[in-house]
Amino acid sequence: MSLAAVKQPPAADRVYTHVKRGVLDRRYEGGTLLTEGELAEAVGVSRTPVREALLRLEAEGLIRLYPKKGALVLPVSAQEIADVVETRLLVEEHAARKAVPASPVLIERLEQLLARQKEQAAAGDFAAAAVADRCFHAEIVRSGGNEILSRLYDQLRDRQLRMGVAVMHSHPDRIAKTLAEHDEILQALRSGDPEAAVAVVHRHIGWFSHLARGEVR
Repeated sequence: MSLAAVKQPPAADRVYTHVKRGVLDRRYEGGTLLTEGELAEAVGVSRTPVREALLRLEAEGLIRLYPKKGALVLPVSAQEIADVVETRLLVEEHAARKAVPASPVLIERLEQLLARQKEQAAAGDFAAAAVADRCFHAEIVRSGGNEILSRLYDQLRDRQLRMGVAVMHSHPDRIAKTLAEHDEILQALRSGDPEAAVAVVHRHIGWFSHLARGEVR
């Protein structure tokens, strides 16, 4: 099949993906003003699908539209961090306890994700490392078999990725500690110790609370 015969996604979807990726991997940082003309030129479309894509992104809380000016990329606020941390603690502490005894399949999957995250972090690919980080935690949540809880957790995905990349850039010393804590979580699950797993998860995620309050550990 020729390249010309490959059907592209709709124009609005291409703009949506372009902008969303840019926000999540910090090519478009908080406070950046995006114009319809710039985005239309970058993606190679007219302005109409750009407007449609921006409306979707505004509904997701990533941007705010200003008529005749453009779209402002919203910074990650302290309140948003606090809300995400609170929700993650409620879900992930429960999931860590429920994951014990951990199946060999779960342990193998977590080992693979942790190895991938270490490689990506060492290579300086923070966006990819943030994805592997998020997948590591999501695997533990999914292992409990509660589909409603898994869907709730999936709704945090974009916020987790955005916060993860931001932290890796602003606190590079935190990367090694994150990897070490993932090792601790994995070891607790391997040894069948639910309370140890919960304790590490609480410390691991709770660090973001200090970030939201302007504290650094």
